[in-house]
Amino acid sequence: MKVVLLEDVKGAGKKGELVNVSDGYARNFLMPRKLAKEADAQAINELKNAEQSKLHKIAVETAQAKANAEKLTGQTLVMTAKAGQGGRLFGSVTSKEVANEIKKKFSLAVDKRKVILESDIKAFGTYKCEVKLYTGISAELNVKVVEETN
Repeated sequence: MKVVLLEDVKGAGKKGELVNVSDGYARNFLMPRKLAKEADAQAINELKNAEQSKLHKIAVETAQAKANAEKLTGQTLVMTAKAGQGGRLFGSVTSKEVANEIKKKFSLAVDKRKVILESDIKAFGTYKCEVKLYTGISAELNVKVVEETN
């Protein structure tokens, strides 16, 4: 019997898959526990629509990430920091601060874990930074750290 799985079922398949199982297994185990439903025309149509919807969502997110990468690539973020002796910073500039600056300047929410710095920023200067926007899509930008003026 062909059924569409409504949940992940160990040994049968993942949620949303169309699988062929024995009649007894489907009628006595899967259907009473609402783990699957019979693969009639309506169920198969819903399955196809869900798959197309997922593919469309991925395409839209990829296009948005590419547009954001175009906007960010080659840009320079200027960040200010307090200085100690010898031109060294008090503390360091973190990926969280870089993500907040991107949000302020470009109105683009970026997770701090997606901001990759080549090394810790503990002195003034310009540093390269990579921002991962989506699977396989990232943007390279520069972070320039200057001294805070009072």
